[in-house]
Amino acid sequence: MLETVILVVFAMIGVSLLLNLWRLLVGPSIPDRILALDTMYINSIALIILYGMSLGTTLYFEAALLIAMLGFVSTVAVCKYLLRGDIIE
Repeated sequence: MLETVILVVFAMIGVSLLLNLWRLLVGPSIPDRILALDTMYINSIALIILYGMSLGTTLYFEAALLIAMLGFVSTVAVCKYLLRGDIIE
């Protein structure tokens, strides 16, 4: 039963990644594209954690944590650049 649920969730996260990619490419404004990129980070973290659960290893949890930190820092940097025009004051 768990294998079936994991496959269904893989498909759902894949569809959400495709929809986020669509919003990233076609988004009407820059903030929409930044939000789509941030959501793609979150979905990729969920995908990596789900893959680690399906293999039964904890190695992928560390990779997901690393992607979460990089995603947060990059989102803050892009938002700061859009607001002020520079990243480092």
